[in-house]
Formats: sequence, C-alpha cells, structure tokens
Amino acid sequence: MKGNIPVHIGIIMDGNGRWAKARLLPRAAGHRAGMKRMMGLVEHIFASGVCCCTVFALSAENLRRPKEELEELFSLFREYFSKNVYRLKENGIALKTIGDLTLLPPDLQELIGKAKEDSSGEKTLVLALAYGGRQDILSACNEAVRRGQIVTEQTFASMLSTGGMPALDLLIRTGREKRLSNFLLYEAAYAELLFSDKLFPDFSDKDFDAALEEYAARDRRFGKLGGE
Repeated sequence: MKGNIPVHIGIIMDGNGRWAKARLLPRAAGHRAGMKRMMGLVEHIFASGVCCCTVFALSAENLRRPKEELEELFSLFREYFSKNVYRLKENGIALKTIGDLTLLPPDLQELIGKAKEDSSGEKTLVLALAYGGRQDILSACNEAVRRGQIVTEQTFASMLSTGGMPALDLLIRTGREKRLSNFLLYEAAYAELLFSDKLFPDFSDKDFDAALEEYAARDRRFGKLGGE
C-alpha cells in the first residue's frame, strides 16, 4: 500500500436493519449481527495501524425509533459493555464516547462509565451514542457565548465533543447510502469520504483493506493545487 495509514477513521455502520429484512429476520437480528461485526472490524482497524476510530453507534435521531427497537438496542449495548469491553483493554485500546449519554437509561450510563474507566491504551475507540453533529456544533457555539469569547477554528474545534482527538482522515459509510446523516459534520470538512454498497454486517476486513488502498491512492490537497 502506498501513502500513509489514516490516523483517525470514522465509521457509519449503516444497513443492519436491511440486512435482517433481506433474510426475513427481525431487525434485532440485524443489530446483533452489526454489533458482532463492529467488534471484529474495530480490532482489525487498529491492527492495521489506525490510532483512533469513531463509530456512529446510535444517533440522536435514532432515539425517536419505536420503544421496542430501542430496548433491543439498549440490551445489546448492555451486553457489549458488560461482557466484551475486556477485549479493548487486552488490545491496548482506550474507550471514549461522544454524544448526550443522559438520554440513555441510567444503568447503561453506569456501564459505559465503568467501561471507560476500565479501558486504556495508546489507541482510542470512540463510540458516538445519542450523538448528532449539529447538536454538537450548537453546544460548542453556546459554550463560546458562555465564555464571551470570539473563537478561531482551533479554539472552536476544542469546544466540540471531539476536541483533542486527531483530525478525521477518512469517513466510511456502508449500506449504499451516500450522506453524512449528521455525523462529524465539522470534523469531516477535509476528510476523505468512502461509500460502500455493502450492508454493515457484510462489510468484511478485506473490504476495509480495500478502503485503505483507495485512501492511500487519493491526493489529499486541502484546497491546494495538486503536487504542492
């Protein structure tokens, strides 16, 4: 592979529900398959040399879904945070979250807090939970107003929930859709975007490797002329 490995990758893991529907399975089966794939993919991503990976696990808008589906999702998160987080620590991965965790059930908030305390390492997995890019930008604006200061790009970025994280290099969305869906809107300004037709449970390690190959072949100019 030519070029550098991206430092920070964002993943919109779309298509779990359609994956289940195509197999005449309940949506919960798709969410479970997606969670299993996420766990394996994240380990592969970090083994590839990536330092930071932000996964869109639950959007603020997702919280408007039917109560039954939300409870199924919350149960999956409870299982992950209570039984599988040890894998992060074993692999030297620190867990962080972005989003409004107060919108989640209290027991899940507690599990997430403990998982973050128990994980550590030089690599970072960021789970976006009850997260929205617009909401995050508005929150940063209100913080600037509260401080009574005029912001620069750098100081404004530090007020976002992603403040202190490396710049976003590559954003991958599965599931055939080609939009950001309110994910890392400010951070994606100069990120490379890659859209896959694969539904997330079918997005393999080889598919990710192919995405890295495409990323390495692109010329990231940041507004400059090619070759500068």
